[in-house]
Amino acid sequence: YGQLGDGTTTTRTTPVDVSGITTTTSIALSSDSHSCALLTGGTIRCWGKNEDGQLGDGTTAQRTTPVDVSGITTATSLALGSAHSCALLTGGTIKCWGNGNSGRLGDGTTFDSTTPVDVSGITTATSIALGNDHPCALLTDSEVKCWGGNTNGRLGDGTTTGSTTPVDVS
Repeated sequence: YGQLGDGTTTTRTTPVDVSGITTTTSIALSSDSHSCALLTGGTIRCWGKNEDGQLGDGTTAQRTTPVDVSGITTATSLALGSAHSCALLTGGTIKCWGNGNSGRLGDGTTFDSTTPVDVSGITTATSIALGNDHPCALLTDSEVKCWGGNTNGRLGDGTTTGSTTPVDVS
């Protein structure tokens, strides 16, 4: 799917440079064939599979080289799940994009979004982590909130009911 970012879909057995990435502070890789880099200055660029908009560039076109995530300019970290992506922004808010199935974007819907949307009610996050269909955020008061699919109790709220907005982990 182009997740190596070298402009091809060729399988490589040795490292290759990612096109156009020179000032990376961190990277993230998904379990579903897309990759992203957090750049110095707070922008994010992604590449690879994009059928659900997980690259955040406003399209569903597969990309073999990095594209800018729309509207992200103050990211401090990022995390990728299966077909969705999230960024922690300066100030503690979170934006997610891509596959919205099971509410994994945290905006109160189950719709896909090809551009970042605000996660409802998160304003003091210090870190984020993503599973295949459920993100979680650590808040400044040491609380943890999760949203999305809740198979086998993944959200930690004592239920197996999914949530389209963040819920408290018990």
